[in-house]
Amino acid sequence: MRRLAAFDVETTGIDCQSDRIVTAAICLAGGDRPVESYSWLVDPGVEIPEGATAVHGITTEQARAEGRDPAEAIAEITAVLADQMGCGVPVIAFNARFDLTCLDREARRHGIRPLVDRVGGPENMIVVDPFVLDKQYDRFRRGKRTLGAVCEHYRVRLDAAHAAGADALAAARVAWRLGQTIAELRELDLRDLHGRQVLWAAEQAASLEEYFREQGRDEAIERAWPIIPAEIAALAA
Repeated sequence: MRRLAAFDVETTGIDCQSDRIVTAAICLAGGDRPVESYSWLVDPGVEIPEGATAVHGITTEQARAEGRDPAEAIAEITAVLADQMGCGVPVIAFNARFDLTCLDREARRHGIRPLVDRVGGPENMIVVDPFVLDKQYDRFRRGKRTLGAVCEHYRVRLDAAHAAGADALAAARVAWRLGQTIAELRELDLRDLHGRQVLWAAEQAASLEEYFREQGRDEAIERAWPIIPAEIAALAA
């Protein structure tokens, strides 16, 4: 098994453009080397809604008392991921569009050079998203596609759902299981796989949007992956 950088964040809400990171984790595993785990508890600088606390367990009071300065934490997280990508290590993130866009917006919010710029542009990113891969290779399976549901389907251990470190490792395990199960994935070069996921994520978004239209729901589904470009967000705003 090659080296992987599993990444996950827990946030103040579900809007990757405006919500803030509360906890983050990066777990470096594989490659016949010891596991290295990094974790951050961040003071987001805003109130953490009760609904978000119910998911990840972090209150506003705890984040203010124990959390890191957001600018310092975001700079560290971004630097670790950029270093790994620079060494050819893929970043594994379940529903990467959310986690990596959150990180990108936090970096821009705090005047930090974002990940996409540090690696020399989107063409130099190496991301593996088990959410996109699962939908591509088992597209007609009924039921939820949450991390917990996908872990259950592939018989992957999820130690503590919605703890960033546990979710990050679970995503890496799902990615590994998919690679063991699907021969095509084992044969693809990582950069080729990244490029295909860009296309697959866009196709999946278009398919979901079409389904919503059939149900009378006028909702636009984001097609960009793994990071929603800041210029697209600005135009939408």
